[in-house]
Parts: sequence; structure tokens; C-alpha cells
Amino acid sequence: MSLYVEGLSKELPSNFYGMTQFQEVMRQQLESSMHVELEKLLSTAKGADAEVSKKDFEGFRKIFHRFLQVKGPSVEWAKINRPPEDSIQPYDKIKVKGIPDNIADSLNKLVVVKLNGGLGTSMGCKGPKSLISVRNENTFLDLTVQQIEHLNKTYNADVPLVLMNSFNTDEDTKKILQKYTHHRVKIHTFNQSRYPRINKESLLPVATDMGMTGENADVWYPPGHGDIYASFYNSGLLEQLIAEGKEYIFVSNIDNLGATVDLCILNHLVSQPNGKRCEFIMEVTDKTRADVKGGTLIQYDGKLRLLEIAQVPKAHVDEFKSVTKFKIFNTNNLWISLSAIQRLQEQNAMDMEIIVNPKTIDGGLNVIQLETAVGAAIKCFDNALGINVPRSRFLPVKTTSDLLLVMSNLYSLEAGSLTMSERREFPTTPHVKLGSSFTKVQEYISRFESIPDMLELDHLTVSGDVTFGKHVSLKGTVIIIANHGDRIDIPAGSMLENKIVSGNLRILDH
Repeated sequence: MSLYVEGLSKELPSNFYGMTQFQEVMRQQLESSMHVELEKLLSTAKGADAEVSKKDFEGFRKIFHRFLQVKGPSVEWAKINRPPEDSIQPYDKIKVKGIPDNIADSLNKLVVVKLNGGLGTSMGCKGPKSLISVRNENTFLDLTVQQIEHLNKTYNADVPLVLMNSFNTDEDTKKILQKYTHHRVKIHTFNQSRYPRINKESLLPVATDMGMTGENADVWYPPGHGDIYASFYNSGLLEQLIAEGKEYIFVSNIDNLGATVDLCILNHLVSQPNGKRCEFIMEVTDKTRADVKGGTLIQYDGKLRLLEIAQVPKAHVDEFKSVTKFKIFNTNNLWISLSAIQRLQEQNAMDMEIIVNPKTIDGGLNVIQLETAVGAAIKCFDNALGINVPRSRFLPVKTTSDLLLVMSNLYSLEAGSLTMSERREFPTTPHVKLGSSFTKVQEYISRFESIPDMLELDHLTVSGDVTFGKHVSLKGTVIIIANHGDRIDIPAGSMLENKIVSGNLRILDH
């Protein structure tokens, strides 16, 4: 479980939490020891890496300094208010304006940024998650390139794609980018910072040098997507894009297949009067019971602010999860002004709560990594706005259960974009829960001779050793449970409607 901390020393008297002189001396000693250790590590860096690592460590020192400040709750529950009516606009209100004839001019001010730092390990895959095939042999990255190329061709525009890689994904991603050379999309990359994991007890780095193999394979981490602002700025790419006339970025997770460029939101952004220019839009959508842990927007100290579950005092967690009080959650589809990022970075005014993420690395050592979330910076931007978008803009693929949905006939694929099939009578997505035998992509693929027809499915639960033949159709609620030691083979051509299947069913070749 992650925890949020926030320095409160500016707001509270120095003795408020019993911050004694001894504690202050200890804090200074820790910072001093950290400084010595980081310098030792930097002395082992070679060539161009030395300059990059130096910038990374500047960012790490800042976050470590804030982490050591007085710790208290990052929000006072009594100060939380619902956002004012006009601060979260319904998407329909924005869509009503339509799209002007000169939308190409707006597209030429836009850059699409995909968060591409994650590996496919949770789905049993090696390498970047963006290289997993999700539909008709197309990977997440293929679909992203197809979407932007389609925009550029349709509107004769020049929307570039920027990938924020991490040290885990950079090399493999760059190799694959060569295949897009002849596509009508300029592709840039920059790297997230590389921060040292710190020992939970000593609060000092575990790394012994800047190497990333052998003993040091497990001692570095990319510090969450909140690192986008500093890394983008430090890479020089932010400045380059501004010089090219770009004004806004549309940021989203690469595994959210619903996060396509929306022309109505883009038009809303660029058509604001100069004095009221909106610097940050967060797309939110209505919570369902499956989303109770998602971050939500609140009004706090007169600013729109993201509230994550890890910030909520234990006594109020149930209230936070309530669908009645907090009705929306953050999709992590964000539209942000480039010049505002530049200004906030130069003023050192980007303020995001720290997430303390505990981990256990090989050998059983307990470490912590200090992270930030990109949406948490919303409070730093002027005229920030939430837009309540349709659920279709939030289609993340985190598990093979999600993968089954997007591979099925529930969705149609056109120019890299997935849309709910017109043949489905109701717009809600079925609830799919595949058991542990389906966790890894290779296992999952081997259990389906073809993806079932799911147009009329409401709910699917599969547990145990289960396989599906060709042309199976699933309707209503279907539950298939093979007990330990049993196996169920769903025969080719089967139609299961509102059925529970359990026990043992083997189909053998004659």
C-alpha cells in the first residue's frame, strides 16, 4: 500500500508535532549522509550518463528533502469541499460547440504524450508493456501511431507523438520505432528520471555504483508519472516543441485504449479568451463500484485538487469510496499547457504530494521509493478544469480480463481507435473476471481457440483449468468453475446463456 506525505513545516509551528532540536539535527544528518552517498554514486557514472544522472539526482534530493520534513496528513478532511459546479464541465456541454472548420490550426498546436515507462511483467510478458499485441496483432504502440497518423492525414496536420520512456523500456522501444519511419507521425522520446531505492531503515541508497546489472539490477526505479514535468523540461524537448509553435500536450497512459485525441476538448482549450486560458484539463468519468479506489477531484484551499485514496485518513476511507459523495474519478487523460509547465519548472513551483511506495527487493531487503503522480500538479496551474467524459474514454488494459474485452467483437477497430460495437444493445462493458490460469498472456492465448462472441454478455467469471473451443457464444451471466484437478473444455460452437458450468468436462480428439 502506498502512503502520501506532505511537508507541513510552512503551515505549522516548528514544535507542532514535537519537532525537537534532536529531530532537526537527525534530519540534517540524514540529508548530509544522502548527499555524500549520491556524490559517491555520481563519481562512478561514465560519459554522457554522468550529466543525465546529475540532473536526476537534483530532482531526487528535492523529493528526499520534502520527505524528511515534518510529516502529517496531506489533507485535513474538514477542509475538503466538493468542486464548484462550473469547475467540472459535462462533456456534452463542450461537444455542443462542435468543431470549427479551422480545427487543423488547433491540431498543429498539439503534442500527444504517452506514458511508456511500464513493463508487461504483471501480464507475464518481458519488455515494455506497449509492445504487447492487443488487437489483430497490433500493439498498444501500433494503435497509438495509427490514431495520430489518421489525424494528420485527415486534417493535413502535424501532431507529433512523444513517448516518456523509463530506463526499463527505452532501449526496446527505440529499436521498434524504426518500423514507423515511413508513417506520417514525428516521434520523439525522452526518459523519466532514474532514482535510487533507499533502505527503509537507514534511508540511504542501496546502490553501490551507477551500474544497472548484477547486484544493482534491482536498486533503481522510475519515480512515477509525476516526474514528467521535470524530465520533459530537462530533456530540452519541451523548449524545442514550444519553439515549433506547440502549445498543449495531451497526456495519457499508453495502455488506456480509450485515450484518443478528442477534437471537442481540444477546441474548448484553444478557444478560451487570453486572460482565462485554461492551463490544465483533467478528464474524469463517473465512478462505478469497480472504481472506488480511483482518485477524485475536490476543492481545497480555493484550488481544484486531486485526492487519492492513499491520502485519506483511515476513518474516512469508506466515505471516500462512496459513489454518492465522490461521484467521479481521474482517468489520467490530461491536457496541459506547455508554457505553463515551463513557467512552473523555472519557478520551482511544481508541488505534488509524495507517494511513499514500500517494496521488497531480491534478498528480502525492505526499501522505499519516493514517487509523484502527474495529476497531483493540477493545483499549481491556472484556471484548471475537470471535464466529465463518457466512460468510453477510459479503457485501460491492466489484465488479461481487460485484454479479452478489447480483443472481442464488443469493440470495432478503425484507424487505431476502438469503439463499442453498434451491434451491442447497451453501452455498458461486461464485467469479466478470469482466474489465475489466465494471468499470463501466453497462457491466456493458449486457452482460447478463438475469442468468444460477447455481444450480449453481462458478466463472465472463469476459474481453474478451462479452455474454449472455436466460435463459442457467451450471453447474460456465465460462470465456469473447474475445481482443483478437474478440467473443463467448452466445446466449439457452444452457446452459454445465463449458465453455471462446474465439475469436469473433457473433449478429446477421437
